Amino acid sequence: MADPTKPISDLAADARRARGYGAGARLALVGVAVNFLLALVKIVAGVLGNCYALIADGIESTLDIFGSLAIWVGLKVAAEPPDDEHPYGHGKAEPLASVVVAFAVILAAIGLAVESVREIITPHHAPAPFTLAVLVAVIVVKETLFRKVSAAAGQTGSSAVKTDAWHHRSDAITSAGAFVGISIAILGGPGWEQADDWAALFTCGIIGFNGWRLLRPALLEIMDTAPPKELEAAVRAVAAGVPGVVDVEKCRLRKMGIEFYVDIHIGVDAALTVRDGHRIAHEVKDAIRAANPAAADVLVHIEPIEAAG
Repeated sequence: MADPTKPISDLAADARRARGYGAGARLALVGVAVNFLLALVKIVAGVLGNCYALIADGIESTLDIFGSLAIWVGLKVAAEPPDDEHPYGHGKAEPLASVVVAFAVILAAIGLAVESVREIITPHHAPAPFTLAVLVAVIVVKETLFRKVSAAAGQTGSSAVKTDAWHHRSDAITSAGAFVGISIAILGGPGWEQADDWAALFTCGIIGFNGWRLLRPALLEIMDTAPPKELEAAVRAVAAGVPGVVDVEKCRLRKMGIEFYVDIHIGVDAALTVRDGHRIAHEVKDAIRAANPAAADVLVHIEPIEAAG
């Protein structure tokens, strides 16, 4: 139920936050269900088809289940509105979830690489041809999921949803690598049995790289690294366009989940009354939030500017 004591703008922000995080959370749960089914299919097919690359792929999908659950929990927590203990909201739960998933991806890549090396030095039979059909289906499903989740990440600006999307893409890449390796092992005949293991080792490097690529922006967000300069320039331009604003001195932004907070210093005519300066400050805040609904709050500091003599 909405809090009747809250300003309308804050109620709208709460609703927008819930919609943005809710969409990502629903996609994360879809990912859990899909990864569970794919992990089961890949591991069973890998065991029956004598294909370690497919088994490794299935293990990675099992880890994806926990990754999607971590994203879901992070998004649910981040969607909570500000309270007395968290006056800036719970948005940091989102990049924290991204960090957990990124580390899981990197550790999975290392573990699978070690096991791939063990399989390479251990003689075994070539994989069964039917494993290729399983991998084709996996690639189609995972690439479809990547595109849907990636589109949602673009709409919300959520680093956690983006991490979840690239988790699906990593799985598709892993499966594509396994497909190539298994094909070589089958077509090459005797002596090429380890080709699928080499493919698994190669894709581990790709998975590890993607893990680092997802980890870095999440860590930067946790450290309150400034958003892109283009966003700051846009905020400055909006503030400068408000009647009564003589100068925009400082403008600091920090990202909090799918939202950002603004701390801006504006100059006004020193001869204005306190009431007029207060009014201009509110107009600047309203203009910035209207121009970019992702601005959760704007703190405006007034600086007196002496008129030229």
